[in-house]
Amino acid sequence: MLNLRPLLLAGALMAGAAGFSASPAALSARAAGLPAVVVDLTGEAAPAATGRPYAARNLPDRIVLTPGADPSREMAVAWRTDMAQGVTEAELAVLVPAPNFGSRATRITGLSTATTSENGPARYHQARFTGLTPDTAYAYRLKGAAGWSEWHQFRTAAASESPFRFLYLGDTQNSILTIGSLAIRRALLHAGNPALMLHAGDLVASRDDMVHDDEWGEWMAAGGWALASIPQIPAAGNHEYVDLVLPDGKESRRLGPHWPLSFTLPANGAAGAEATSYFVDYQGVRFIVLDGTSALDLGTLDAQTRWLDARLGESPARWKIVIFHQPIYTCARPNDTPVLKKAWVPVFDKHKVDLVLQGHDHCYSRLTSAQGREAGRAARANGAAQGPVYLVSVGGAKMYGLNNRSMIQPDRVAEDTSLFQVVDVSADRLSLRAHLNTGVLYDGFDLVRQPDGNNRLEELADSLPTVRRCTGTHPQRTGPDGLPCVAAPRK
Repeated sequence: MLNLRPLLLAGALMAGAAGFSASPAALSARAAGLPAVVVDLTGEAAPAATGRPYAARNLPDRIVLTPGADPSREMAVAWRTDMAQGVTEAELAVLVPAPNFGSRATRITGLSTATTSENGPARYHQARFTGLTPDTAYAYRLKGAAGWSEWHQFRTAAASESPFRFLYLGDTQNSILTIGSLAIRRALLHAGNPALMLHAGDLVASRDDMVHDDEWGEWMAAGGWALASIPQIPAAGNHEYVDLVLPDGKESRRLGPHWPLSFTLPANGAAGAEATSYFVDYQGVRFIVLDGTSALDLGTLDAQTRWLDARLGESPARWKIVIFHQPIYTCARPNDTPVLKKAWVPVFDKHKVDLVLQGHDHCYSRLTSAQGREAGRAARANGAAQGPVYLVSVGGAKMYGLNNRSMIQPDRVAEDTSLFQVVDVSADRLSLRAHLNTGVLYDGFDLVRQPDGNNRLEELADSLPTVRRCTGTHPQRTGPDGLPCVAAPRK
C-alpha cells in the first residue's frame, strides 16, 4: 500500500533561500491579480530572450525527479505550470506492460508556489512519492490546466547492495543548451540506463549574459525528459547563489530562488545548509552532498563538518562518495582551497571516503595523492592503500587554463575540454571512466576493495589519448584541437 503525503516546504526556507521581494516584476504580478505572496525569480540585469521562449504553459514542464534519502522507498518530483493550474496533482502507478496500467494509479497532492520572472508568471509544484516498493518500476504523470503530462517512468532502488551505474557531470554554467547539452546527452546515450545523475554545481551562471529564468530554462531543456525519469543528485555551486547587499552595505550572497523550487531534495542536511546539503543511500553507496559556498561564505563550515563526520560514521554502506563544488585540490587556480582542505580532508581520510567529486575549476583533474602522481604510484607499488580519489570535471563551454601544479600533482588532466564521467558500482569494484563529450574514452581507473577493507587502485591498461593541453602564450594559445584556446588562466 502506498503511503502518500504532500510535500511541506518550511516557510522559513522559502523566505530565506528564495528571497521574497517586492520588485517591480512582483508588484506587476500582484497588480495582475496573482496571489499576494509571489516568489520573485527576476535576475540581475541582462537581456531577456525575445518572445519569452521559456514562459510557462498549460502543460507541465521543468520536470525533475530526485531521490529520497532511501530511494528504494521514496522519490520526489518538482515541475512547473502556468498559473491556471492552481492545485498540485500527480498520479502514480506501478508500471506494467499493459497499456491501461494507469487505471490503478493513486492521486497525490503536494505544494505549489506562485512565481514571477522575465518569462512571466508561473507556478512551481512539488510532491513526494513515499511508501514505495524496492526495485520496482513506477510511472507518474502531472497535472496542468490543459490536461496531464505524459507518463514518466522510474525504478526504485533495490533494498540491499546491488550493482548500478551513475553519471557525474561538472559545471554546465554557460552556453548550457548549445554546448552543455552535448555532454549531458552524450552521457545519457553512452551510459544507456544510468540509475542516477550527479551534478557538481554551477548548473547555471545566475549572472553574465542571460536572465536567470532563461538559464534554468536552458538547463531543463538540455536534460529534457531524462531529468524526469533519472533521479538527479545536484550539488549547489557558487553560481547557484546570487548577490545580496546587507543593510550595513556589505556584500553577501543568498541561495538563488530557483534552487529550492526546482529540486525536491531530502530534508536531512546540515544545520544552516538544509536546502543544499543532504545524503542518499543507494544500493550500497552513501552519497553525501555538501555546500562549499555556504561553508566558505555563510558560516556553515563547522556545522557541515560535524554533520559530514556523523553521516559518514554512522553509514554501513560499502562505498562512500562525497560531492560538492569547490575543489580541495585545484587544477586551474594557483592555490588549493585551504579552509575546506583543513576541515574536510581529515574526515574523508578517517572514514575512508572512496571518491570526492567536484567542479568549479573548468578543467579536468584526477588526483590520487596530494604528494603528486609519481609519489602516489610509488606508494601503491609498495603496497600502500589508495585513499580518496579527487575528481574535478567540466561539462560546459567555460574553460580555465591549467595551473603549474597540473604538470606534477594530478594523475591525469585536460584543458579546453568538455567531459562526462560514467561510474559503475559493484560489491568489490568501483570503476570510473571519463569521456570527452564526443564519447571518446579519455581517462579512467578502478578501485578494487581488498579483504582488509582498503582499496587498491588499478590504472587502465588501454592506451589513452594524448593529454589535452593548450600550447603557446595567453592570449594567443592554441587548443588541443587546433582551434584558439578558450581556457583563460586563473589568478
